[in-house]
Formats: sequence, C-alpha cells, structure tokens
Amino acid sequence: MSDVTAAKGGGFSLQAVGTGVLVAFIGFSSSFAVVLQGLAGIGATQAEAASGLMVLSVVMGLSGIWLSLRTRMPVSVAWSTPGAALLATTGVVEGGFAGAVGAFLICGVLIVVAGLWKPLGRWVSAIPVSLANAMLAGVLLTFCLAPVKALAEGPALTLPVIIAWALAWRFKRLYAIPVALLVAVVAIALTTDMPAVTPDALLPQPLFITPVFSVGALVGVALPLFIVTMASQNIPGIAVLHANGYRPQPGPLFATTGVFSLLSAPFGGHAVNLAAITAALCAGEDAHPDPGRRYWAAVIAGIGYVVLGLLAGAITAFVAAIPAYLFLTVAGLALLAAFGSALTDAMARVEDRLPAVITFVGTASGLSFFGIGSAFWGLLGGLAMMALLRWRA
Repeated sequence: MSDVTAAKGGGFSLQAVGTGVLVAFIGFSSSFAVVLQGLAGIGATQAEAASGLMVLSVVMGLSGIWLSLRTRMPVSVAWSTPGAALLATTGVVEGGFAGAVGAFLICGVLIVVAGLWKPLGRWVSAIPVSLANAMLAGVLLTFCLAPVKALAEGPALTLPVIIAWALAWRFKRLYAIPVALLVAVVAIALTTDMPAVTPDALLPQPLFITPVFSVGALVGVALPLFIVTMASQNIPGIAVLHANGYRPQPGPLFATTGVFSLLSAPFGGHAVNLAAITAALCAGEDAHPDPGRRYWAAVIAGIGYVVLGLLAGAITAFVAAIPAYLFLTVAGLALLAAFGSALTDAMARVEDRLPAVITFVGTASGLSFFGIGSAFWGLLGGLAMMALLRWRA
C-alpha cells in the first residue's frame, strides 16, 4: 500500500466515469484485431476465436473490477497483446487449437505460481531485459510488416487507414488506432456489402474446448507466452502504478490475473495481465485530481470491457467479412510503437547486442523444430550466446 492508496475510500465521480469509458474503448479497439489474428493463427475457428475474444474481454473486465475495489487502487487489467502476437507467429501446434488451450492453462498456472512463489518471479525477472525485448520484437515483426504488404495488395483501402493513423498519431497518439479503425470501417462500408448481423450473433456464445496437453505446446507456447506476458505486461504494469504513487504488493496482483487466465483458457482465452498504457490513464490526473478516487476509472473500464466482450460474436463476424489485409493493417499499426520500444531496449546494451540480435532473428524466422515454435529457440540461442560471451570474458 502507498501514501496514495484510498484505504479510507473515495467517492464515485463523473470524471472517473468518462476516463473509464474512454479506457475501455481504447483498450478494446486498439488490439482486438491482434487477439483475433493470434487465435486464428494458432488454429481457432471463427466461433472459437469469437469465444476467446469474448471470454478474455469479460474476465479482464471482472478482474479489473475486483482488484480495483479490493485494493482501492486503479488496477487496470488487459489481455496479453504481445501474447496474441506470439500465437499468430507460432502456428498450429500438436492437438490443434485444443493443444493451444492446454498451453493456455499451463501459462495461467505459471502466472499464479509466479505471484505466490517468489523464486519463480525472481527467475522471470532474471531473464536479461535485452533478450526478453528481442524476443518480443521478433514476435511483433511479422505484424508490423503487414501494413507495408497491404499497400501492394489493396492500396485504395489501406492508404487512407495509414494516413489517418499517422495524422492522429501526430496530434493525439492515444487515439491513433481508434481513428484508423474508424476510417477502416467507413472504407469498408463504402466499398463492401456489410455482413448481416443476426440476433444470435449478438448473444454471447462461449465454447468449451477440452484441452490437449503436449510437450511441444508446453515448450513452444506456454513458456514463451508466460515470459512475454510477465516481462512485457505484468512487470511494466506494476511500474506504471509505482510511477503514479501506488505501491501494491505485486504477487497477489499477478496471482489474481493468473486465476482469471485459468478461467478463460477452456473457452479459448490465452492470458490476461496487468495493463500498462491504459493503466496510466486510470492512475493519472485525468481520472481524478484526488488519487484516492481514481480507482473508479478502472472499475468503469472493467464494466466497459464486459459489455464489449458480450458483443464479440458480432465483432468477429464483421471482421471475418472484411478483406484480411485491411484487418492486418490495423493490427500492425497498433503494434508499431511496441515493436520500436522493444527493439530499442533490446539493443541498448552494447555487450548484449549480439545475443539480442540472435534472439530477434531466431524468433522472427518463424521456424519450428520438434513442434516447438521459434520464440523458444530464439530465446535459447540468445541465452547460449550470452553465456558463451560471459564465459570467455
């Protein structure tokens, strides 16, 4: 707990409501395309991807509400966007999407253990930052190339989206992806027959997927997903809260997001975690001048995520009807900033640069061996090179 905690309680405010609604819209619209692409990339059908998107949005909303009300701090929870990008580059694993669900369950268990058992949390923190960021950059590269490729495939639809994104980024970065998404929707409405949305599509349709467990999915999906989620989401999420004066105990927060990840996994959800960017909105002065009342922004954002999640079927049906390259363009633009940040941090230390390059290239290659994806092999190669260089030194 910190000097800023609202242990004595804080009142509800319209300012916090406005911030919470904005956070829910931005958090959902800026990365749902990445989540759908990740689930489809690892073998989910349209119905399974819709179920995964729905349950992820609902559980991240519920967990954010629970943690914020329990701690009286603005604890914002999000789905693992880098984790979804990892899934898209991993490809179908042994057992198909059911095998991926088994990996999601194992990842959730690891997150819970990392929160409850301090040695595991320390081991994750001990992974060199340069290599963790290099792995993340390698995962994101394929997505970030999508807007460039889309220009060749459909310039008439792609170029307005990219221009709108660039202009919005210039004046208000936070709105860049929602603006790009809005322009994409308008472009589709003007040039494509909009899909008919049946009443059934508006109803939540969670699908239970019986998990299949395999060594390949454990090593190639569960472990990289766990590392990416912890290193690029949970740890930065705690840092954002600290930067705004809040001092929660990290372990219980990690464990809670792990439990909610476990609840979402059988229905196709890969992982939820502490948010970073949207957390800064909820924890900052825009939510309320009084730090003790800002937690209401995270509560309202959680409610917004639950509502948006219940509409996942209609959203997925719409996405399935639009040109794939336009869908990938929005997803790629959403990840450009994260890619730049990860690559910069990966190459920051001169002595770690070669191992980081090996990790980046190995991960970006997309190759798999023995059913294990490239993210694991890239990280393993970087660690081996780093150990060799330090041994020689």
